[in-house]
Amino acid sequence: MLTKSIAAGLAGTALLATVAFAQSPTATSDKAPTAAATTISTTATGQWRTSKMDGLKVYNEANENIGTINDLLMDKSGAIKIAVIGVGGFLGVGEHLVAVPYEKLKFVNEAVAYTGTSAKPGATTTTTTGAATGTDRPAATTTSSTSKWYPDHAVFNASKDELKNMPEFKYAD
Repeated sequence: MLTKSIAAGLAGTALLATVAFAQSPTATSDKAPTAAATTISTTATGQWRTSKMDGLKVYNEANENIGTINDLLMDKSGAIKIAVIGVGGFLGVGEHLVAVPYEKLKFVNEAVAYTGTSAKPGATTTTTTGAATGTDRPAATTTSSTSKWYPDHAVFNASKDELKNMPEFKYAD
């Protein structure tokens, strides 16, 4: 039984190998490369992945968390025109979706400045690893923003209440 299995495996391997050897090599020509063969670059330094933008926190100018990016909408030419921001709710339940112009968002590579109280009574801590200023300075952490493939957060000039009062965004069928 083992011999038959080994023989069948060798026969299958030989059959696949003959198909690979039967292919003729492609000849080089002086034709222009096709669109499928043309690439922009083999690396994309300084570019952000849109898949990483989903769930990105959005703050206002006062460093208050006002929501998260739920979706990015683009026109037919591929340019991103609208950011859908989820405001309020808990784990997506009761969340209010609003559409804001994409160009009104500022993306920041540094962490949000945080001032709060520590566990010790009377002591305050201040973390100033970056403010929501919209600048493109490199991150203060060991992981640079170019290797992260996404910004730390976005900034939109509105309060959480102003966003909640905006008309709700609904996807048309």
